[in-house]
Amino acid sequence: MMGVMRIGILTGGGDCPGLNAVIRAVVVAGSAFYGDTSVGLVDGWYGMVENRSVELNPERCRGILTQGGTILGTSRTNPFANPDGPDRVLATFSGLGLDALVAIGGDDTLGAANRLHQLGLPVVGVPKTIDNDLSGTEVTFGFDTAVQIATEAVDRLQTTAESHHRVMVCEVMGRNVGHIAVHAGIAGGAAEILIPEVPFSVEALCDRLRRRHGGGRFFSTIVVAEGAVPIDEDESGRELGARSSDKGADQFGHIRVGGIGAFLAGEIERRTGFESRATVLGHIQRGGTPTAYDRVLATRYGTEALIAVHDGAFGSMVALNSGRVGRVPLSEATGRPKTVDLQLYRDVAGPHLG
Repeated sequence: MMGVMRIGILTGGGDCPGLNAVIRAVVVAGSAFYGDTSVGLVDGWYGMVENRSVELNPERCRGILTQGGTILGTSRTNPFANPDGPDRVLATFSGLGLDALVAIGGDDTLGAANRLHQLGLPVVGVPKTIDNDLSGTEVTFGFDTAVQIATEAVDRLQTTAESHHRVMVCEVMGRNVGHIAVHAGIAGGAAEILIPEVPFSVEALCDRLRRRHGGGRFFSTIVVAEGAVPIDEDESGRELGARSSDKGADQFGHIRVGGIGAFLAGEIERRTGFESRATVLGHIQRGGTPTAYDRVLATRYGTEALIAVHDGAFGSMVALNSGRVGRVPLSEATGRPKTVDLQLYRDVAGPHLG
């Protein structure tokens, strides 16, 4: 067990409800139990590359448990985007007199943390992503909040769909995985749930809607993840892919996706004649105060990250498995997304539920 330490904290990637709860846990518990001091790196890995930081103390963290976003700011900066990036990170670490770094983020942020650990950076990771796509942990904080927000939206869309006898398409986040879509779709009683893991046929979808509406149901709600892929080889499908690829990529090479909701609503109305509308939840799923579950989970993660730092367990990520918070190697938690359980999708979230 290490003695008093000076700990750096950064939040990278997309913002997420619960980030401030992790920061608070590390700072407050570190000060109370170990006499630690804490430093916040501004805007994720950007702060490490550009040597931008702020001092953190328990007083500064008072009241932030319930706040969404992150008091440190965030970015999608990749420290390996430039040849001198890793050296600048290590120089900032040394210049600030840090003994350890707690990196809070998803696959990109923690993937960079793993590579930097291999270069000698003493770092512990905390899993954060509303998509719940990190391997090594059963759930990431932020996911429960995103699902709750999406479910409430689906509930509201159900009532307007029924009132107007429409098909309502709700597009939720999920570039490569459909965890949010599956959970919100099940909870909201959606008629159809479409996810990136299972390419779908637009015409087959329309056939199911025709049968559903012909059987006396005159409205439907569809939940679709933004990365869901239509397999129909028609001009509309190719145009959708072109629009997605034209939106540019971030420093980790991720192309912006989206537009599947509007595409589907247009195709459904054109092919079936059913009046259809699309709603894109977008960043609404990221914002606002975290649920009680995410506040508790984020606090548990922050506390365990602090203990891992004092144990010298660098190169690890805190993780929830079988209800207990422990640790897994960063190398095992990054690089391969955790996809939707296809048995859950087929047996529980399949067609004809709504």
